[in-house]
Amino acid sequence: MDASTEVSVRMPAPAVRERRAAEVSGWAMLTVGAGLIVVGVAVALLGLVPDGDPSVSIIVGGALLTAAGAITSSGLFTVAPGEARVLQFLGRYTGTVRQDGLRWANPFTTKVKVSTRIRNHETATLKVNDADGNPIEIAAVVVWQVDDTARAKFEVDDFVRFVGIQTETAVRHIATSYPYDNHDEAGLSLRENADEITETLSVEIAARVQAAGVKVIESRLTHLAYAPEIAQAMLQRQQAGAVVAARQRIVEGAVGMVELALARLAEQDVVELDEERKAAMVSNLLVVLCGDRSAQPVVNAGSLYH
Repeated sequence: MDASTEVSVRMPAPAVRERRAAEVSGWAMLTVGAGLIVVGVAVALLGLVPDGDPSVSIIVGGALLTAAGAITSSGLFTVAPGEARVLQFLGRYTGTVRQDGLRWANPFTTKVKVSTRIRNHETATLKVNDADGNPIEIAAVVVWQVDDTARAKFEVDDFVRFVGIQTETAVRHIATSYPYDNHDEAGLSLRENADEITETLSVEIAARVQAAGVKVIESRLTHLAYAPEIAQAMLQRQQAGAVVAARQRIVEGAVGMVELALARLAEQDVVELDEERKAAMVSNLLVVLCGDRSAQPVVNAGSLYH
């Protein structure tokens, strides 16, 4: 990574990290809870037999069993694939449940859903100045998912919004650290070094969002262009550079063809030319080969020298 884009994001040490919660299969506890309710109702009804005085102790015992069954059943919850449940007891984090299906945990804990699915976040088109001070438009998309549910829930207020803001901040920093185009100079540029730039972007975003327990899978630039107010001037500059490069290539090829032509004429003794006639021939060939229009042939009715 270039020194100018070195990530120096200092986040506070996390106060909590994800750990597995104390939980069991929900099917077994469903059976226990339902059994307690059935037994409690049966005992309460037994205390209300019509041929004798109602037994208060039996009725109370049945009610307690029913209440115990209801409380036990309230600890049941479901976890869908790509989802986790963060458990809290009296405000204290007690663990995370990631195993999907019907699960059971302490009935007195709160169970908050946290999605662990892969998500996309695409930034708006941002207008910033590149390293050369030219206004450009840039946008990016980042693929991410929650890796630590405890940090995502407790380290930041809203981890989805946090990822969005930090991604935009990283894109702005990367855009201002590199020129849009290096114009054949040494160094990286946003336009010509997309792979290196996106790798640097991914590293910086990951450093910024790790406090929220988020893992960055990939990031890519989705839009990159000069701002409209300078786009036409920069396009003319690029076109001029392309024309110069093309002309240079044409001249190099023409010189090679002229050298080959002179060498073949001398090798096969087709014609003997003095230095003045060679210069004239070289001039004519270069005009024909390097001109941007078709050459108009001229018929020489005289000799080679007239």
